[in-house]
Amino acid sequence: MDNDARLIAFYRGEGHDHKGRLLKDIWALSPFWLEHTHDYIQWLFPIPEAGRFNGFAPLLTPTVKTAFEGSDVMRQHQQRSLEVMLDFFGLTREENGIVAQPTLAMPTHIWLKAGGHNHLRITRMIRSLALCHQPAGSDRNWQPAKSGIRHVSAILAGSILD
Repeated sequence: MDNDARLIAFYRGEGHDHKGRLLKDIWALSPFWLEHTHDYIQWLFPIPEAGRFNGFAPLLTPTVKTAFEGSDVMRQHQQRSLEVMLDFFGLTREENGIVAQPTLAMPTHIWLKAGGHNHLRITRMIRSLALCHQPAGSDRNWQPAKSGIRHVSAILAGSILD
């Protein structure tokens, strides 16, 4: 199966990633797994460029972008992926955008430290959502989260979220 067919089937819930995981299986995994596994985010939030860490990840091609645009199921599935990752990050979506959950704290959300791979994940998520016709995931919707995170932890000053 070629790149486009694999990614489209995965996002329709009909195919698996390079390790045999279905989309719904990834959604059910623990926060520990999400933190310490690094080869799934490229499947949940594809972009046009190959990453450095997962040579098996599919790329977001014009064909796949068109599939996202025309498929409510694929967009809904990516929204579910966003919800899973937001919860992992201690964030949630409200009417005014993405905001910090009341439980967001450094001891339970180590991604709050400056730098690190999770900031790259967030950047990938924002970019992929925009490219996959997901306006609810656009950068402007992250503004409340950025403000809330700054309020929760001054350690983010100068990080990628600035």
